[in-house]
Amino acid sequence: MLKNYNYNYAFVFYDIADKESEAGKNRGVRVFKICKKYFHHHQKSIFRGNITPSKLIKLREELKKVIDEKLDFISIIKLQNQHVFEEEILGTDENPSESLFL
Repeated sequence: MLKNYNYNYAFVFYDIADKESEAGKNRGVRVFKICKKYFHHHQKSIFRGNITPSKLIKLREELKKVIDEKLDFISIIKLQNQHVFEEEILGTDENPSESLFL
């Protein structure tokens, strides 16, 4: 089933593996710069703000080119309004959590 929602606000959370290595450090900086183009920097590796559906697609494409999907984790929480949301994960979620939303 294809979801056809138009999201206009999103949160992005990320965790880039091995930030101590040069490769991990570079990925972290690149992910930060990509997110900064689309959102307001909220806290450390958290961004949020208004976004159009087309810009959300561009953001996702840019992030996929940078991250190592076997090591890194990016969560995009897409909001249609205060009652409707969807979480999208790129990469590995080492600590899956239970949903706090009912």
